[in-house]
Amino acid sequence: MNILPGNGPIVVKLGGAALDDPAISTLLLSSLADLHRALPSGLVLVHGGGSAVDRQLALLGLKSEKRHGIRLTPPDHLDQIVGVLAGLVNTNIVGGLAAHGAPAVGMCLGSGGLTTASKVVADGYDPGRVGAITGGDPTILRALLLAGFLPVLSSIAFDAEGVPLNVNADDAAVAIAKIARASALLLLTDVPGVLDASKHLIPQIDGPGVERLIADGTVTGGMIPKIRAAVQATETTGVPAVIASWNQPKDLGALARGGAVGTRIVPRRL
Repeated sequence: MNILPGNGPIVVKLGGAALDDPAISTLLLSSLADLHRALPSGLVLVHGGGSAVDRQLALLGLKSEKRHGIRLTPPDHLDQIVGVLAGLVNTNIVGGLAAHGAPAVGMCLGSGGLTTASKVVADGYDPGRVGAITGGDPTILRALLLAGFLPVLSSIAFDAEGVPLNVNADDAAVAIAKIARASALLLLTDVPGVLDASKHLIPQIDGPGVERLIADGTVTGGMIPKIRAAVQATETTGVPAVIASWNQPKDLGALARGGAVGTRIVPRRL
């Protein structure tokens, strides 16, 4: 089944772990550059960088904590997180794509008025400078894509006062898919897709099926916000969502041909 029903770009979310292995990252960025060239409307890359953030905080003796798969961001961690995500990781991705001939442009979620955001208020605890996207304007993305550029977005947004907010990269990718009117959302992870209790790939699943896997413990940890983000994308925006592996970068070319890759998240059956 073709996952590309519309004319918008593909939005790809890439986790920082995919960039830790030079052999994997070289092939992956080459495949993403090829995919951008093959798509009439191009590609938008949204990235995290959790492993790089963990290393930086550990070097400074700062303890990093996550709840429900979301990194808490106390104010004294913010400069380091922004520096790693919007600086080091973003620059390395842009440089890697450029080495494969892709005209990548490094940005953050708040660049050019692309998004608006507000601080998350959690029940029972303060997550710190964690943000949620509240709206956006696709003008800058459309201009870049029309000119053939490949936007690379770090998951840093701004509040109304212009102060940075750390946004969960999966949630950021969903928001960008909606703002950009994407033809598909691709969430790349370290597994081939959503796996059942026997570790077999599930080719297609809907929201209720996802919640059953979470309830019975089949889906755990950081995969929970990722798969819920995919469900949110397909339920609220109509954007097809796919969870696939960055360990098989050559498979990404199948997307441009409408091929099946990873696990496709579909709207619930009524």
